[in-house]
Amino acid sequence: MRMSMEREKVRFLSGGTECAAWHYPGTNGACVVMAPGGGVTKEPGTDPFAARFHAAGFGVLAFDYRRFGESGGVPRQILDIKEQLADWRAAIACAAALPEVDPARVAAWGFSASGGHIFQVAVRAPQLAAAIVQTPLADGPVASRRAMAYQTRWGMLRLTVRGLLDAAGGLVGRKPLLVPLAGPPGTVALLTTPDGNEGDRALNPGNRYPDWQQEVAARSALSLSFYRPGRRASRARCPLLVVVCDQDRSALPGPAVDAARRAPQAEVVHLPGGHYAPFTEAHEPAVEAELAFLQRHLLGEPPADHGAAVTADPSARSRS
Repeated sequence: MRMSMEREKVRFLSGGTECAAWHYPGTNGACVVMAPGGGVTKEPGTDPFAARFHAAGFGVLAFDYRRFGESGGVPRQILDIKEQLADWRAAIACAAALPEVDPARVAAWGFSASGGHIFQVAVRAPQLAAAIVQTPLADGPVASRRAMAYQTRWGMLRLTVRGLLDAAGGLVGRKPLLVPLAGPPGTVALLTTPDGNEGDRALNPGNRYPDWQQEVAARSALSLSFYRPGRRASRARCPLLVVVCDQDRSALPGPAVDAARRAPQAEVVHLPGGHYAPFTEAHEPAVEAELAFLQRHLLGEPPADHGAAVTADPSARSRS
């Protein structure tokens, strides 16, 4: 990807920790703040979409959460929901202060676990003009129960025990016990779903991002399994675009569509494929729908007639 001349590294503070971000200066005064999914760093998790948004004139601020990637924070590889929500607030403030950005035209974009965060960010950041929620983890307990169909009992028990040991060790300052982001059923991994195991192929083709450490602290699995951000959607203060994939077995489309139905201003786009389809076979319709949404809500312009994505009524329900 030819990005070296189109983006610059910036840093901002969140809770006393320095977070690293790529800033793509835009030309239309609007900016999209982006964060990758759980355990993913900013390059594999945002590059394909950031490049397209930037090519359309939007500024982009794509950041690493603290404890991941190029951001500071120790111990490493810990997905802490409260910390990450604080990182979102700091990133949005950073974006609004960029010289070419109109603070009234800032949007948020996230997928998977970050997509779940967006439901909360849309409540807590009233300055947001719009938000895009892509294949979000809207209901952790529901996703966890469904994921058990793709994991052995022994594998689930081992992951739970490792998570509890890791959480206990964290209380006394021990080094995190790490688990892979994905693995086949029976292994100790965050995801053992069929589409969950497509993450490396979808986000890291040809090992394009060799520095991406595809592991998280085992305690992260416990926190995500109880996370239900979709419940906050009814209090969202900005328009939401909720992009779901109908064969998603990792985050599940049903809870996301239900969250959109409760939101005051939400649109749902249904795409075929699994959890990572917006990065692979469904990339074009995903980008087209998201650009149309951004143009409408950040620029006040009628979108181009893309016609590829199918937008459903938010009251419609998906099968999960």
